[in-house]
Amino acid sequence: MSATAHKKAPNAEDIRARKGTEPLVSLTAYTTPMARLMDAHCDFVLVGDSVGMVLHGLTSTLGVTMDMMIMHGQAVARGLDRAMMVIDMPFASYEHDPAQAFRNAARLMSETGAGAVKLEGGVEMAETIRFLVKRGVPVMAHIGLTPQSINTLGGYKVQGRDKQADAVLADARAVAEAGAFSVVLEKVPQSLADRITSQIAIPTIGIGASAGCDGQILVVDDMLGFFTAFKPKFVKRYADLGPLAEAAIAEYAAEVRARSFPADEHVFADQTPSKGSKS
Repeated sequence: MSATAHKKAPNAEDIRARKGTEPLVSLTAYTTPMARLMDAHCDFVLVGDSVGMVLHGLTSTLGVTMDMMIMHGQAVARGLDRAMMVIDMPFASYEHDPAQAFRNAARLMSETGAGAVKLEGGVEMAETIRFLVKRGVPVMAHIGLTPQSINTLGGYKVQGRDKQADAVLADARAVAEAGAFSVVLEKVPQSLADRITSQIAIPTIGIGASAGCDGQILVVDDMLGFFTAFKPKFVKRYADLGPLAEAAIAEYAAEVRARSFPADEHVFADQTPSKGSKS
């Protein structure tokens, strides 16, 4: 075997086995170029339904469709070589009953090559998670703030404070016992996230939770500063690329209007260039 043998992408069981070890790294991706940038650095990449807000200008994730998720999943898959791909099940694609969830999960996985699906909900989704896992669909759960439920949660509020804590803990236990291989904890108090992490046997993936979780995930456009409509408290901007991109676009527009672009080095001569010429 070559000393430079290709590293195999992890699967759901590999992610599960990382419980309590080196923290798992994840980001969302929606396009091939972005997936290529993060492939070498992430353990798994999530094709999130946040694409509806980040790329399509929707005000929530509720308008995201199966066709949108499949299109973006196929794009991300083309950019991944080492990281596992997980794909979100969009709103209304799995809540009706387990059979509906299986049909749509099977379609997502078969048409994108995803290694697992992610769905939102705790105790109420345990039966569906169990149904999917028994039929060969690895499931990443998502509890705490579940963006597809904002109309019943009253907005993007912290979940699990005070008397709510026991309910969120019950959700975590339910999805773990149902067979989920990991669970995203979104926008829950740090102490609760630590409590859940210590009490369930599957990895917890924090987003607005705790550094004590078994891994972390962020929306890539948030952490790079491309998405600027709002900035959640839990987001750290590792770069501020939005203003840089806008400045570059403004410079381009100014040069076009001044006729300084394209310059001589960007256009082609009438004659076929001689061998070795770049003209």
